[in-house]
Amino acid sequence: MITIEDFKKIDIAVGKILSAEKIPDTEKLLKLSVDLGEESPRQIISGIALYFPDCSVLVGKKCMFVVNLEPRIIRGLESNGMLFAVSDNDNNFSLLEPDGIIPIGMRAK
Repeated sequence: MITIEDFKKIDIAVGKILSAEKIPDTEKLLKLSVDLGEESPRQIISGIALYFPDCSVLVGKKCMFVVNLEPRIIRGLESNGMLFAVSDNDNNFSLLEPDGIIPIGMRAK
């Protein structure tokens, strides 16, 4: 369990996926370029490739991202955030997508 004060430390923002590509020699990893309303897009490495055999379907989607995680090197690539998604034991999967009217860069409150 975490306190509400711990939860308030998590910065969650709407981002638009600009590009998505499979990382060679991996089964699960995609390299995403994400517009979070900042000066330049962020690179985020996500383990969702099994759910998107054609990762081009992700391009243009607005999703929710944790944006204040420390950068992490995954397979030699820097990841600067985390995509919110859920899956279950039956391999059902869903991205957390805001309504279309919510602009890029908006923060969860």
